[in-house]
Amino acid sequence: MQQVMLICRPGFETEAGQELMDQAAEKGIFGYFQPERNSGQVRLTIAGIETAEELMTRLVLHSLVFTRDWFAVVGECELPVKDRVGAIVSFLRDQNWQGDRCARLEVRLPENNDDRDLGNFARKWVAPLSKGLRAAGLLKADAKAPAKARLELLLGDFGTAVVGFSLEGNRSPFPDGILRLRLPASAPSRSALKLEEAWKVFLPKERWLEYLGGGKKAVDLGAAPGGWTWQLVQQGMLVSAVDNGPMNPDLMATGHVEHVVADGYSWQPRRAVDWMVCDIIDKPQRTAKLAVEWVASRLCRYTVFNLKLPMKKRYEEWLVCRDIIVRGLDEAGLNYTLKARHLYHDREEITCFIERLE
Repeated sequence: MQQVMLICRPGFETEAGQELMDQAAEKGIFGYFQPERNSGQVRLTIAGIETAEELMTRLVLHSLVFTRDWFAVVGECELPVKDRVGAIVSFLRDQNWQGDRCARLEVRLPENNDDRDLGNFARKWVAPLSKGLRAAGLLKADAKAPAKARLELLLGDFGTAVVGFSLEGNRSPFPDGILRLRLPASAPSRSALKLEEAWKVFLPKERWLEYLGGGKKAVDLGAAPGGWTWQLVQQGMLVSAVDNGPMNPDLMATGHVEHVVADGYSWQPRRAVDWMVCDIIDKPQRTAKLAVEWVASRLCRYTVFNLKLPMKKRYEEWLVCRDIIVRGLDEAGLNYTLKARHLYHDREEITCFIERLE
């Protein structure tokens, strides 16, 4: 039985499973998923002759909105009170594991784990487990050696480990698929972390200056009190902050912000800007249409916006919004890039990025 383990935000297991099942079917691989409610974990079981590795080779992780990370499941290993390293060694040998596939391992915990002892154990276990696996020929001797995969262990408790592997170049660059950020004291609100995470997830690091530098101009729709405007100012941008509500006084004192008292859905600039960002809580389809209008009318080249999803049929609502965006930009005859992700700092919303290609 071939399975892929998905890691997602707790409470979004069904959305992650349905999305992967649909995308796998488009590649000719069929299966069913088993969500563990509020666990942040989903197992997709492949019904055909294809392997989990084949599925992960045909699909790109970054094409999935609701999945933070994933790995192919080898099996479950029971961990005794004593010699847990020996149990993993014996398990992998029984599975005919090829030791030249991996040079490193990752020990994961569920995102909602509240057992500090388990967390401490997981951190301390990595070194002796790696040493034992290398001695048994189940990991490459050199941890820095090139490898096609990474060994993965997911600990639900002290007695069981889900063992698997992830593929180089098709897994999250962040531990457990989570980019954890610190909120600076000068930021007006925690929403500032959403935009920072979006940039770090969607924009290639080597091109940050191209995307964000050079004194660009930006519009923040629904800006108050100014979390996203603050991030734009940190990049040296001149910002039109559009909101009927008050802006943070310290942010206004920077001289980089013009507060436009208006409705973000109806206001438009006289001249095009580089960036439009929008974190307005409203019907997601309305926001999707707004983003299309700005990009198709060439009012901006880049946009980051949030889609607040309903409690029910969240995945289905995303598909409707995606269709609105794709159809609208295609009808405008544009070349563009569209990316979307349920970010760590998101809650019931997902974050989208559109770049209009010149």
